[in-house]
Amino acid sequence: MKVVFLGTNGWYSSETGHTTCILLDTTESYVILDAGSGIYKITEHIRDNKPIFLFLSHFHFDHICGLHILNKFNFDKGLVICCYKGGRDILNTVVRQPYTLPFERLSYRVMINELDEGYHNSFPFKVECRKLVHATDCLGYRFEFGTKVITFCTDTGYCNSILKLSKNADLLMAECALASGQKSVVWPHLNPEEAAEIAKRSNVKRLALVHFDAVIYNTMDKRRLAEKRAKEIFESVVIANDGMVLEI
Repeated sequence: MKVVFLGTNGWYSSETGHTTCILLDTTESYVILDAGSGIYKITEHIRDNKPIFLFLSHFHFDHICGLHILNKFNFDKGLVICCYKGGRDILNTVVRQPYTLPFERLSYRVMINELDEGYHNSFPFKVECRKLVHATDCLGYRFEFGTKVITFCTDTGYCNSILKLSKNADLLMAECALASGQKSVVWPHLNPEEAAEIAKRSNVKRLALVHFDAVIYNTMDKRRLAEKRAKEIFESVVIANDGMVLEI
């Protein structure tokens, strides 16, 4: 399976990248993680007629701003949007006139699936979701595609949920919004050392740092410094950048 990084910035798009959007190209389906501005590139990678699922972590605009271009796409099998409980009302508030076309006017069917915390077996894959620690409700996800486990946790501070979701994962995609040594209680995020410590404690095979704050990480050199700091704790680390593809 392929992991395609379409957007790796947090907060806003800049020269370092678009806001968060990641595509998992699996044997049976496409899984999109968040709908940041990088989603516009997704048609370059969605070529097969497979079911498409979009999992939203939360509703801060840098993670959903790409929803306003859903009418750009033509998904023959429709689109299933997954989010936390109460997300349907939020989506129907944002995805409508005068902001953009409402779901019912798109050329394909959109279904919204509100998820409780825990395990879900109603997809072509297994998924577990847990609440993370952020300034608003936010979900982290653990996907099982056959024998491969992929974990996605963005916009969170250090918490038990991310440790549980990451346990023995083949790939942990963890946010790295803060610089080395930084902490924020009011607006929880991770720094590179914390992300690496989580990977080490959870026994993951590989860690990809993503969701770099566009102000703090305003150059790629600063991302590379975060990678260096993380590798002092956990060796198997890569820094995500727009266009990067990982084979899992």
